Amino acid sequence: MNDGPALKAAVIGSGNIGTDLMIKMLRSGRGLEIAAMVGIDPASDGLARARRLGVPTTTKGVEGLIALPGFEDIRIVFDATSAGAHAANARALTPYRKQLIDLTPAALGPFVVPAVNLEEHVDAADLNMVTCGGQATIPVVAAVARTAPVRYAEIVASIASRSAGPGTRANIDEFTQTTATAIESVGGAERGKAVIILNPAEPALIMRDTVFCLVDAPDPQVRGRIAEAVEQMVADVSAYVPGYRLKQPVQITAMDGPVRTLVGERPVTHQVTVLLEVEGAGDYLPAYAGNLDIMTSAALRVGELIAARTPQEAR
Repeated sequence: MNDGPALKAAVIGSGNIGTDLMIKMLRSGRGLEIAAMVGIDPASDGLARARRLGVPTTTKGVEGLIALPGFEDIRIVFDATSAGAHAANARALTPYRKQLIDLTPAALGPFVVPAVNLEEHVDAADLNMVTCGGQATIPVVAAVARTAPVRYAEIVASIASRSAGPGTRANIDEFTQTTATAIESVGGAERGKAVIILNPAEPALIMRDTVFCLVDAPDPQVRGRIAEAVEQMVADVSAYVPGYRLKQPVQITAMDGPVRTLVGERPVTHQVTVLLEVEGAGDYLPAYAGNLDIMTSAALRVGELIAARTPQEAR
């Protein structure tokens, strides 16, 4: 880490995700300083909390951010709004050459999953954090794909309905499309599918994720390495998302002929099933909101690495 002044950052979006990210950033102490909290609802809890914590705020959206004193010193802008809003925000900020970290499913820039491909895209102008389901499951798909060919991968993300704010609910279609695409392009599966479930159970349940991979792994030694690779990847993710864990040991079961119809003529010998859960840190919403935690923790990880690599004279 660089010593000296922190890299200044702003958060656009004062809902659940943006507020949780703001709180995490204030606690981080790893080279980032939150210089602005941006919203459009004067009555939002996130903006009220930011003001109480001494964070500069605006209720005028991205235009208000650009007009804030000190805007020129902000290097990173985290966008926690919606897919449509991010496209407009990115256009407005383009002339100012800020680095954007996108927590929506807009997918304007490269997909980034810190445990898998952060080093490849850390200098990109607009980094996309995929989705909460993608952050939780794509590392597992990638771990399997590095060991055996993944012909098909399907993920099911179940989150507490209470943790899904308006932005999440408005972007369900984008969630499934973006996650499925990233399962292939980042996770390494030949085909990917994503499903999200808003679980209305009371009391609210923590985030649960299931990953199914159809693989060609006839060698018992390869199957053993798959389980080891998944366990190591879970440890890597839990280094920045402490509540991320395996729900039970990795399951690898033999498959036979009929499943080939899902993946054409490519060989499939086994199904890998991985059950995960993500317990939130409780920084803003309670522990059931692991979907917030994994998104904001992943985005913060990216911001911290950018800060660590930014020379003091460029801050």
